[in-house]
Amino acid sequence: MEAIAKLRDSLVKLAGEERSMCRVAAEQGIFCRGFRLWHDAEFDRRWRGLLGRSNHLSRAQMERLADIWQLAEQVQQRVPLICDAQAAAPGACCGWDEFGNEAIARFCGELLGEEVAVVDDKEKAPRMTGVMGAASARSHPSGHGTAGSD
Repeated sequence: MEAIAKLRDSLVKLAGEERSMCRVAAEQGIFCRGFRLWHDAEFDRRWRGLLGRSNHLSRAQMERLADIWQLAEQVQQRVPLICDAQAAAPGACCGWDEFGNEAIARFCGELLGEEVAVVDDKEKAPRMTGVMGAASARSHPSGHGTAGSD
């Protein structure tokens, strides 16, 4: 989990206490691209069970509601980042479990400036090797993100 721990540290600093990581990722076009990963229909499909459906709110307003929901979820689950909360109890996405080894390695390069390789070891638990050393990281069973993050 060293790769995820290092990513988490970096992402928490970017998000701060007032914005969810999904909002920051969408605004800055980084990491998984947050809310912007999904076109309007997909955003609606993923969030309608949590936020309901509105005929009068804009996409930006719905994203703001999702942002507030995620911040509340972080507080409720006592985690520093929505990716941790979503991994524990998937909602609109699966948090860290959304990403495969290649995506985690790519995020380390993009956000930390460190080239790493996240590989599976004998116990089938993904491990990271490279600049940061060896450590495990979570992986989606398919080996890539479910929303096309690889």
